[in-house]
Amino acid sequence: MTTTTLAVLVPLLPFLGALTGLLLGRTAPGFARPLAVLPTLASLALAAVVAARQGGGGPVDAATELTPTGSVPIELALHIDGFAALTAVVVATVAACVQIYSTGYLRDDPRYPSYAALVSLFTSAMLLVVYTGDLMVLLVGWEVMGICSYFLVGHYWETPEARAASLKAFLVTKLGDVPFLIGLFALASDAGSFRITRILGAVAHGGIDHPTLIALLLLAGVAGKSAQFPLHTWLPDAMAGPTPVSALIHAATMVAAGVYFVARLLPLFEASQAAMTVLAVMAAVTMTGSALAALAQDDIKRVLAYSTIGQLGYMTGALAVADRGAAVFHLLSHGAFKALLFLAAGVIIHAAGTNSLAAMSRMSHLRDRVPDAYWTTTVALLALAAIPPFSGFFSKEAVLGVAEHVVTGHTEHAPAAAGWIVLLAGLLTALLTAAYATRLWLLAFRGSGTEAPDHGRQPLTMTAVLWVLAVPSLALGGFAFRVLPDWFDGHDLTPTLTTSVLGTGVALVGGIVTYATWRHTTAHAARVPLGAVAAHPEGDAGQVEAEAIASHEPAYGDVAFAADPSDPGRLLLGPLHRHAAVGFHLDAVYSALFVRPVRAGASLVRFLDREVVDTYVRGAGTLPRWLGAAVRRAQTGNLQTYVSALLAGTVVLAVAAVLVATGA
Repeated sequence: MTTTTLAVLVPLLPFLGALTGLLLGRTAPGFARPLAVLPTLASLALAAVVAARQGGGGPVDAATELTPTGSVPIELALHIDGFAALTAVVVATVAACVQIYSTGYLRDDPRYPSYAALVSLFTSAMLLVVYTGDLMVLLVGWEVMGICSYFLVGHYWETPEARAASLKAFLVTKLGDVPFLIGLFALASDAGSFRITRILGAVAHGGIDHPTLIALLLLAGVAGKSAQFPLHTWLPDAMAGPTPVSALIHAATMVAAGVYFVARLLPLFEASQAAMTVLAVMAAVTMTGSALAALAQDDIKRVLAYSTIGQLGYMTGALAVADRGAAVFHLLSHGAFKALLFLAAGVIIHAAGTNSLAAMSRMSHLRDRVPDAYWTTTVALLALAAIPPFSGFFSKEAVLGVAEHVVTGHTEHAPAAAGWIVLLAGLLTALLTAAYATRLWLLAFRGSGTEAPDHGRQPLTMTAVLWVLAVPSLALGGFAFRVLPDWFDGHDLTPTLTTSVLGTGVALVGGIVTYATWRHTTAHAARVPLGAVAAHPEGDAGQVEAEAIASHEPAYGDVAFAADPSDPGRLLLGPLHRHAAVGFHLDAVYSALFVRPVRAGASLVRFLDREVVDTYVRGAGTLPRWLGAAVRRAQTGNLQTYVSALLAGTVVLAVAAVLVATGA
């Protein structure tokens, strides 16, 4: 088969698996697992073949017009370059791992068939975004992922937390999608096409009339989909969904789509220095703010959620300094270790068997009970903290290195201000990332919380996947930075000495300080009476104690403050802890600025409708009703009454006639 045919099958196979799974899920539930796993594995194999054939050479392009539009044509187009080929392999790999893992994690869930079908549809939509060469087709995959996230985050719809989280994820991302859609149409109008290659050609020849406006409109959609400030608030709450779904969303789909989109159209953003500066500021605020919030979270999945937001900030920071190679390199390595972190967290939650133990302050003796999760989580956290030689070190240093090049004037593709912003924010975030990664490891595996009942060994399908993902988390970076330049425009990804020393140094400082703080707080906690801990004013006021679901997945709620006095995050953040734990009150700000005014407006409209409009409607019906009642009273059925009324009327008419005649 040709490369084009194979590429078409890559997103098509999961789509067919999803369609068949939705049709047969109720009537033949025994087919749900093979229909979930086999098409995804086949898609992975084909994506690997496509990547091998593409080989980092010239892009593979093919197109056919979908239908005549009379203006800007819409085409079924493929555009597979090195970025697309490798990204598709990572997407398919993580999706296959998630599907295999889910067969064990959700083995007792009665809604598993629909869940697996939606995961396959989610995967197909992301692969469509990766391979397509037409922005309208990309928009289809973009929106399909949005609706899939709504259903998957709300999988446990019995719980109010899941329902609220799914609705919030859908609405916040749609808030960004509205200007995104306007930007797409404006871009196609200027370029005369939705084809990515033609749009980039128009950008190169100055054919885009309003690059700044279009870039900013598109960035709104990117901020929503990739959970960047200020539209990132949906992602931590999306932890109400099953943990494998969190792994898929955070590592390979949905949030990666926005970064990949900007990488595809980076020359458009480079055409506007204002847009690049806005992108840099957005990345810097996202990186530092999410890292501080992660350091204050008690729930392990919320820590990882804020971590994802911060790592996506590194990717958008690399794009802000005009290097999509570094951005996609970090996207690939992050996909491996973040999927591993979430799936390992799922093993921990599954082993604990109670929802309350998603809180790290209540975890105890997990190192010996889940050794697979312990060792693989350690590998993934070292990659997250960018400690050499783990993969995250090489990809994160690539981002810091290109920022340094902009600062030192080695490249003129981005403003120097963007370089300084990304470099300083990146180094600060590296310090904070190592701190919250160390804190997570200490509290989860060396904590002294409540002992949970032992639910036995985890299914092999869950633990085996962890070791599969541990391999790229450990070894991908050292191999990739030498090979990837041939796939990524030839840009050098070798770590530079200055940023390597600075980045690794601040990471080590963050880890060591956090460990020392933990030792100090642990020793102090041992001397504090238990009653004093329970009475602490910053006690665990928001942790939800919901009932267990068949799969032992937590019914997630808003986690406020950990009650564990040995938590080093509380001491490290000091007075900032209370604010960081609730995401710096951004949800409260949105509630005050948008939710409350909308509700007040709705209440006003309801009042006007009930008290004003309905009053006129009721009044219009009251007068005829009164007239009808008067007429009804006159119809007595008594003949004498009718004759008397007739005679009285005759007399009245006669008198009136006489008066008129007399007056005449």
